[in-house]
Amino acid sequence: MVIVTGILAVLSASAAAGLRSALPLLVVSLIHSELWLNIPLLSRFHPQVVFSILISWSLFELFGSKNLLGQWVLQLIQLAFSPLVGVLMSLTIARIINLPVQVIWILGIVGGSLAFVIQLVQMGWFFRLRGIPIWATFLVDFLCVILVEFSLNAPEKGGLIALLLLWLVIRSASEWRRWINSERTADKYQQFL
Repeated sequence: MVIVTGILAVLSASAAAGLRSALPLLVVSLIHSELWLNIPLLSRFHPQVVFSILISWSLFELFGSKNLLGQWVLQLIQLAFSPLVGVLMSLTIARIINLPVQVIWILGIVGGSLAFVIQLVQMGWFFRLRGIPIWATFLVDFLCVILVEFSLNAPEKGGLIALLLLWLVIRSASEWRRWINSERTADKYQQFL
């Protein structure tokens, strides 16, 4: 039962890392300051330096995501960093729950992959819609904070939300494939005319 709860907590944390990159790390650091020592890689640096970087980056995520140019820059940065942040968040949560070492690394890889896939879908929607609506950016910010909090205090709820996000990712991918195929069919039809 502990492993299932741990898996759900890791999925929740990695889904948050797929939505935003710096905000989940900042939330973990601020809400649960004793967890700072469990974050791999970041715990090796001086906390004030890392906090300064995370605060600056989180503010850019929160305010930059509200206009088109900021969204474009964020999409590129988050696509590059989402797998790393997903792994860091997964390893942190797995360490806190005291899962076996073999499971921790597998969950780290799964968490990084989930974060990357969620970020890819966000980027796809950004380009398809030519910008994310402002209400959706507020929803993503809120959902990111909630997923981090649930991963620490209510892993079943957070894991369920992460699985729903994964289902939306799969649905989006099939919808895009259908949309691209219809575009190709329309292009071929235009060539005949």
